[in-house]
Amino acid sequence: MTASVRLDKWLWAARFFKARAAATEAVLGGRVRVNGERVKPAKHVQAADIVEVRVGEADWTITVLEVADKRGSARIAAALFEETAESMAERQRSAEERRLSRPAGSLTGGPRPTKQDRRRIEALRRKRG
Repeated sequence: MTASVRLDKWLWAARFFKARAAATEAVLGGRVRVNGERVKPAKHVQAADIVEVRVGEADWTITVLEVADKRGSARIAAALFEETAESMAERQRSAEERRLSRPAGSLTGGPRPTKQDRRRIEALRRKRG
């Protein structure tokens, strides 16, 4: 392990993004901040840095514990950072909020009905007419 590593490499190694290119795009898009500042993908992070990451609809505020420039197992990736308690509570609250805001009758919440959903809809239509 090194003393510091590029931000995009670290985000990829910590498994926030599936590809390093996706991590680079997120940093360039302003969805990642280091110590409260918008940075470039080549910014070096080190232990004790505070990183704010937006992945999809989830916002993470994490403290860098270790740096790594190679992607390892999920267990190794989890040891690279520690999420703040406030961030964890906020993510859980927003996930619950999204779950409860689904339209009534939506079973999966996805954009399209599943095969089972379609069969139920067809059965209701047959009963009505």
